[in-house]
Amino acid sequence: MPTPVLLAVDDDPAVRAALERDLRQHYDDDDIPVDRQYEVMATGSGTAAIDLIGRLQGRRQPIALVLSDERMPGMSGVDLLTKVREISPDTKRVLLTAYADTDVAIRGVNRARLDLYLTKPWNPTELFSPIDDLLAVWRAEFRAESHLTELFGDRWSKQCYELREFLSRNRVPFHYHDTATAEGQEALRTMAGNTMPPLPFVVTEDGQRLEHPTTTDLARHVHLQTRAEFERYHLVVVGAGPAGLTSSVYGASEGLKTLLLDRDAPGGQAGLSARIENYLGFPEGLSGRDLANRAVTQARRFKVEIVSPQAVTALDVDNEYKVLTFADGSKVQADTVVLAMGVQWRKLSGVDDLDRFTGAGVYYGASMAEARTCQDETVHIVGGANSAGQAALNFAEYAHKVVMLVRGPDLAASMSEYLIRNIEAHDKIEVSTNTCVVGADGDDRLRCLELASPSGEGRRKVEATSLYVMIGAAPDTEWLGDVVARDAHGYIRTGPDLPRIDGTTRVKGWPRSREPWLLETCVPGVFAAGDVRCGSVKRVASGVGEGAVAIQFVHQYLAGK
Repeated sequence: MPTPVLLAVDDDPAVRAALERDLRQHYDDDDIPVDRQYEVMATGSGTAAIDLIGRLQGRRQPIALVLSDERMPGMSGVDLLTKVREISPDTKRVLLTAYADTDVAIRGVNRARLDLYLTKPWNPTELFSPIDDLLAVWRAEFRAESHLTELFGDRWSKQCYELREFLSRNRVPFHYHDTATAEGQEALRTMAGNTMPPLPFVVTEDGQRLEHPTTTDLARHVHLQTRAEFERYHLVVVGAGPAGLTSSVYGASEGLKTLLLDRDAPGGQAGLSARIENYLGFPEGLSGRDLANRAVTQARRFKVEIVSPQAVTALDVDNEYKVLTFADGSKVQADTVVLAMGVQWRKLSGVDDLDRFTGAGVYYGASMAEARTCQDETVHIVGGANSAGQAALNFAEYAHKVVMLVRGPDLAASMSEYLIRNIEAHDKIEVSTNTCVVGADGDDRLRCLELASPSGEGRRKVEATSLYVMIGAAPDTEWLGDVVARDAHGYIRTGPDLPRIDGTTRVKGWPRSREPWLLETCVPGVFAAGDVRCGSVKRVASGVGEGAVAIQFVHQYLAGK
């Protein structure tokens, strides 16, 4: 593979020379490992930068990052980096600006979806740390585009969609070939020869060929760990979203033998977010995938055993031990358990025929990877909260048009103001308020939606190929049965929210003399954290905080035991 390029753009020759020198010393030196080396280039204008990028693309040399000054004649840095996103969407983009232009930089982050801005004059140490992080993300994403695992299948196949989502969420590098296109059919013939295999068809990194595989089959062949290594653990965390990942990192780093389980993939719903912009410490925002990657890497560093995909089907209490039963019939024992399963997307109910298009035009939630499959199409999104807004902005980078279908009169009731401003300013996004989906039609996939007002008036049909539903979420806690107290909606009760014996302050079924702690369920040593907990604040930062606090209670429980 050709050496990836770091491109610096500044019209001031002295600044450009200093920037190029600093970048070369850190990224373009013979002492740097080959997989961390970059070819550093520099130009003096936006026009020259666009021309150079075109030549680099012509010789198939990857462009990892463009770092541009804001104040340049002819084309500003924000305008240049906006153009870079159009012609090289995988390239990371950094704006270099004077302190006095910080407001311009922030607007650029919001309007042009920049990855980072830095102020001048720069300190080399401060310059490299955030750029190192961006390049680490770029390398992971670029590796995912390097065709290590090949997936062939019709885009509108439900099973093919499940495999795409599975590989993407589990960060397995793969390349997808849509066999509904001429290019996809040619790629399949090249790979399989004259005998066409049943679809979906997968060729793994080590050359194994899988015909019509399930996600369980695929997990085994791409070397994901789906069974626990030991029979007993100090701590078992169920759910690998922000709360669960935090609990596992804190538990393992403090000496607890820790098992982390997730039925889908690490990251939870947050891992599907195109951009998280209100998480403290990341002023330019970060993708859910990036946050999940960082957290998983941190968990593995502290020797957390991660088992995924693996669903837990039952929790039982055997004296002081908690016994968890998995979907494959295996069991583990735990001294303590943190329940952090998060929530699942709520289905759009009461709409005729919608279920038969699930996975074939109708989808619940939207990963970043899905946006690329909607190139030049019209995408419909149901929902008016932050997740729907971020998805709309992500899809708008690829789709011809994005239509948000919002039940209420506006977005203000459920969406952050900064997102509303970005959506209103985007010429590809249309917001249709007072609108509900009341019907769907198609053949082997979605072709048409029927829309109306919340009262059923003004029914109309529109052509539609993709509908992404983001109308809130609900906990999946039925498998807990009566072991753990839950509210009427299925959220897990803890501490002060636990049900009391009539006329007393005593918790029903509580076997200890002490009161249950803040995040403790009605079972001593079983805690709940994050979105699945009754009364929790549905934010990434809140989940991270609760995940950390839960481990303090775990230590108190183990000390008392």
